[in-house]
Amino acid sequence: MSFLLKYKNLCEEREIPNDNYTINDLLNEMELSPQTIVSKQNGELVIEDTVIQEDAGKEKNNYNFYF
Repeated sequence: MSFLLKYKNLCEEREIPNDNYTINDLLNEMELSPQTIVSKQNGELVIEDTVIQEDAGKEKNNYNFYF
C-alpha cells in the first residue's frame, strides 16, 4: 500500500509501513513539528492522529504539508 506525499519541492510515492501509520508518525519520520505544519488529505484538513490509508479508487490519497 502506498500514498503520494507532497511537501515543498518533494513529490513522491511512499509505502505505508503498517496499518496504524499516522500523519504524526510521518511528521516524526520527516523531523517536522505538527505545530508548524498544516496537513491536508485530498484537499481537506486533517489532524495528525489521522491514519494514512491507501485509496480504494483509481487515484492515490494525496497528503500535503504546508507551513
